[in-house]
Amino acid sequence: MRICLILEGCYPFINGGVSTWMHQYINEMPEHEFVLWVIGAKAEDKDKFVYTLPDNVVHVQQVFLDDALRVKPSKIFNHTFNKKEKEALRRLVSSDKPDWNLLFEMYQVKKINPMSYLKSEAFLKILTEQCREELPYIAFSDAFHSVRSRLLPVLYLLGTEVPKADVYHAISTGYGGLLASLGSYINKKPLLLTEHGIYTREREEEIIRSAWVSRAFKKYWIDFFYMLSDLIYDKAFRVTSLYTNARYIQIDMGCDADKCRVIENGISYERLCDIPLKEDDGIVDIGAVVRLAPIKDIKTMIYAFFELSSRMDNVRLHIMGGVDDQEYADECHELVRQLNLGDKIIFTGRVNIVEYFEKLDFTILTSISEAQPLSVLESFAARRPCVTTDVGCCSELLAGKPTDKLGIAGYCVPPMQREKLADAMEKLCESRELRLKMGEIGQKRAYEYYRYNIMLTKYRDLYKEVETQWQA
Repeated sequence: MRICLILEGCYPFINGGVSTWMHQYINEMPEHEFVLWVIGAKAEDKDKFVYTLPDNVVHVQQVFLDDALRVKPSKIFNHTFNKKEKEALRRLVSSDKPDWNLLFEMYQVKKINPMSYLKSEAFLKILTEQCREELPYIAFSDAFHSVRSRLLPVLYLLGTEVPKADVYHAISTGYGGLLASLGSYINKKPLLLTEHGIYTREREEEIIRSAWVSRAFKKYWIDFFYMLSDLIYDKAFRVTSLYTNARYIQIDMGCDADKCRVIENGISYERLCDIPLKEDDGIVDIGAVVRLAPIKDIKTMIYAFFELSSRMDNVRLHIMGGVDDQEYADECHELVRQLNLGDKIIFTGRVNIVEYFEKLDFTILTSISEAQPLSVLESFAARRPCVTTDVGCCSELLAGKPTDKLGIAGYCVPPMQREKLADAMEKLCESRELRLKMGEIGQKRAYEYYRYNIMLTKYRDLYKEVETQWQA
């Protein structure tokens, strides 16, 4: 089977949890051919892969959103829209469930120039009507630029070349879900969606906090991403998530419950399970396998460790991971310097975690958003308990599902609560016996529920189901 994986802002351009998962996933399925249809932000990143692609990746098609800004309008725009096309475009402008099949035809078959449309009288008429009805007190120029910035990437992607495949498998909603739906429609092939996090909810949180979207347009941006999730939820044959609550969210957002499946993340358990425990040398070493990025909230981690180190002298923190945001990374290093923690906090960069785990007693994760973090599962496999923030399914990983009676493998606290993080770390620092007990529980849980071969079997079964039922 030739599987087209549609990826946005991750593999193979950057390291991270989803990218690592994707790379292993492809490597472990040599019986299939993979086409990568990848969306990047900037065309200057073309071919700058941080992974050596597996042999069964037969094609990579790259699309960059900033290329939309370089589209030249046609000299003459003389397309006359019929009634149905006008309605589809009006609904697209309003983020109100347009006729996507018609839009696919318009931009794939009729080859409408996206920049020409956004400069056309037809677009201005739709926008003017919307402003009169919904934004009468907002400057028209502000509305024009807000709508244009939402629509241009979509219209550009609608006209992009579609690679051929037997199945289109998106790893998020959003722009990736749009391309996957387009590919499925044009080539009349089945569509799958796997969500690691709930992309739309993440964008909603980001927009609410953002300064780049003015208050008047936040609702429209949020509705825009819900519109894109509605598209793929409606057209997908199956929709998978990583944990039960994520499935409930998908259903609450309008996805048909009969489509939804839970396929938990898996890790290479055997690679980690025999790592020896660290000897008791009087120092408690805490590890954080994490990228330096704002969403990982490294600053709260540093402040929490500062609080912990004011209570205990025998603690050390190892922050293991690459840099996603250089400015944020510089701020984290400066914060460590200001707090005089330079001898207690070690920034290692990317390391071989199998070797580095030998130096650690337990791990910590302080993210403000996660799905099912691989770093927690890897820590469990290595018999190291965890302190995490209560995001994604972290509480389920630490305490187990309702049917899991193994016990607690760490502590879960609210995000951005440095005092509570420090309290939780202190409990594990004070008792080696507690760390060993929780570490054993975590390892048993990883073995029972989160081994890689379990996950792969479920995805292989999913592809077989698609092949059988779609043909039927």
